[in-house]
Amino acid sequence: MPQTPRIDAEAFLPAPGRRSLPQLARASKKCQGCELHAMGATQTVFGAGPATARVVLVGEQPGDQEDRQGLPFVGPAGKLLNEALEAAKIARDEVYITNAVKHFYFAERGKRRLHQKPKARHVRACEPWLRCELEAIEPGVTVALGATAGQALLGPGYRVTTQRGRPIESAWPGGPIVGTIHPSALLRMPTRSDRDAAMKELVRDLEAARAVLGGDG
Repeated sequence: MPQTPRIDAEAFLPAPGRRSLPQLARASKKCQGCELHAMGATQTVFGAGPATARVVLVGEQPGDQEDRQGLPFVGPAGKLLNEALEAAKIARDEVYITNAVKHFYFAERGKRRLHQKPKARHVRACEPWLRCELEAIEPGVTVALGATAGQALLGPGYRVTTQRGRPIESAWPGGPIVGTIHPSALLRMPTRSDRDAAMKELVRDLEAARAVLGGDG
């Protein structure tokens, strides 16, 4: 019985030796590694930030505003992330920010486009992009924002609740991985006190990531 051909981003990568971040970003615009490219998303949303970044932040996928603007973490969750980074004394313009999945996966409800959790196959399809980003940067530490990013980097057994805030060695390029919640989780919390407590924990996890860098942080 013939095997089903593997479908992912590998076929859309630039040739080895031509995988700088700008070259990867341009190539990603033509990616058809999974069905999300044809399901209504406006564009591929690639990562953003300097190639010299010592810290890489990996989220789940673009949201509505990210899809419209073509940049990661520019919506409400991005504003909360900015606050947390500032509190943790990490300059946003010195970090590289990306997502495990590069297209917005959503369901339409009237005029609204509501976020849908990406499926495992979407994460697998985008894995070559994420690996190339980390290879191009070779960060000192990578921060996984939320369960989807954590499982993309550390496998399906990863749990934010039990593994957050501590460096975990992995086979990915660059330094260890530190997990934490996705800032969008704060938007869903019922009370101000809940949000404040969660923000403090997010900042603490980001500080743990900065501590990995030692004197370079």
